[in-house]
Amino acid sequence: MADEGVDHPGLIVPVGHVEPVPRRIRAQVGGRWVFDTRRARYVWEWPGYPQYSIPLRDLAEGVLTDDGRVGRLGPGPARRHSLRVGSEVREGAAWVWDEGAPAELIGTARFRWDALDAWYEEEEQVFVHPRSPYTRVDALRSSSRVRVEVDGAVLADAPSSVKLFETGLPTRYYVERTHVDWTLLRRSDTVTTCPYKGRTSEYWSFARGPVVREDLAWAYDFPTVSCAAVAGMVAFYNEHVDLYVDGVLLPRPTALSRAQWDKGQRADS
Repeated sequence: MADEGVDHPGLIVPVGHVEPVPRRIRAQVGGRWVFDTRRARYVWEWPGYPQYSIPLRDLAEGVLTDDGRVGRLGPGPARRHSLRVGSEVREGAAWVWDEGAPAELIGTARFRWDALDAWYEEEEQVFVHPRSPYTRVDALRSSSRVRVEVDGAVLADAPSSVKLFETGLPTRYYVERTHVDWTLLRRSDTVTTCPYKGRTSEYWSFARGPVVREDLAWAYDFPTVSCAAVAGMVAFYNEHVDLYVDGVLLPRPTALSRAQWDKGQRADS
């Protein structure tokens, strides 16, 4: 049964789930292709999103050396390896699955995302982590009026919006910049990336007198093709503002901390 306090679909993939990746997966270190495979596997180490596991026989450059450290990731035991590519050495770059892991993973390695310089699905670069085949991201034009307030100050009041629906996350409401009160916002240096939407172009913080609320709003000027409808528009964190949709104040969703969202990445440390 769904949690009555949550207004969006949850994540349903269990830890340890393995699926084939029907895409060409490549990654680089120092401009060299470390691997090039059409036989990768998705493996879920936590329900939020999968990692790629790469067949060892598809390594194109570099050598993996056993660090002598055995660990247990969500799906099972693995041995940590470092990667050497030319003169580049990436310590603890990969976990090679050991006996006791799912049979589909034996003979493959799960590379730490930030140990490699760039990842590609087919010809498109992928950021942060693989795109989950079970996650939908839909950006739909809507006639819903959206008003955003912080401490009684109106940051935006828009007669229409684009609603972005992403599995496992609250609905995000994007509004045109012409309906935002820019006198209450100041630009920050924050940049974030998303495997589904791309790289943010700007973030803004609320600033009124001595009160500052960091990074409440953001925009994607050049989002991925699938999210083109939000290009140039502004969204606000539902978790940290009072958000009215068609005159109704929405309950604030529980803020998901960055530490929680990065749980799968932290398994490497």
